[in-house]
Amino acid sequence: MRKSHPVRRVVLATAATVSGVVLLLSLKPSSDPASAQAGGTVPQQTAAAQESAQGGAGAAAGGAVTGDVVQTQYGPVQVRITVSGNKITKAEAVQAPKGGTSDQKTALSVPKLNQDVVAKQSPKIDTVSGATYTSEGYKKSLQSAIDKANAAAPAQPSAQPSKPSGGGAGAAAKTVTGAVSQTQYGPVQVRITVSGGKVTKAEAVQAPKGGTSDQKTALSIPKLNQEAVAAGSADIDSVSGATYTSEGYKKSLQSALDQAGG
Repeated sequence: MRKSHPVRRVVLATAATVSGVVLLLSLKPSSDPASAQAGGTVPQQTAAAQESAQGGAGAAAGGAVTGDVVQTQYGPVQVRITVSGNKITKAEAVQAPKGGTSDQKTALSVPKLNQDVVAKQSPKIDTVSGATYTSEGYKKSLQSAIDKANAAAPAQPSAQPSKPSGGGAGAAAKTVTGAVSQTQYGPVQVRITVSGGKVTKAEAVQAPKGGTSDQKTALSIPKLNQEAVAAGSADIDSVSGATYTSEGYKKSLQSALDQAGG
């Protein structure tokens, strides 16, 4: 009998081994999640997960938003607004011109601008006489803040007020003047404008004047007007340094609210 050659046995054994390996590989599943992760391949995130991570749909629809700084001839102006229920409930200047005559102009103009924003719910507010540069800078920063608030909640309506579907709501606006309230420094009388059951504007048609009363009135009345619109009631804070004027204002305001039906 002829002996088999050693080289032939090695070749046959190698061929059998290769065939077995090929067969095993062909039976292995084409995709293995565990091995894919072990190999460094991360499963793709869902669109919702990616959006949440980027702060897209999860961004808050309300809260405080600060606009860009606007440089004016007399200094920087920057506005912050507070939005709740897609309405501007508060406006304030976190930066405004100061030093020299700018202090007085800022004290006179910024409270009026703040009040106008809440009343009109828009950057289309009136420029304050004698403070044109501050007013224009304020409006630009305000527009920036409104844009940011809208961008943070793309699925929500704009911070601008919605127009009434009919003419009835707009026609219902009325102006009521409260009773004169006598104070230690002079009479105070408040006029309000009411629309849709809300106070949209408040102003003092009479206030103490003469001597130091002029300065106290200029500083306190705009703040009281703003608070009256924001609160929609006479339950507002007294202005420090103008207690008598504040108390007289609140009494006349309550009188006007009573006449308007609460």
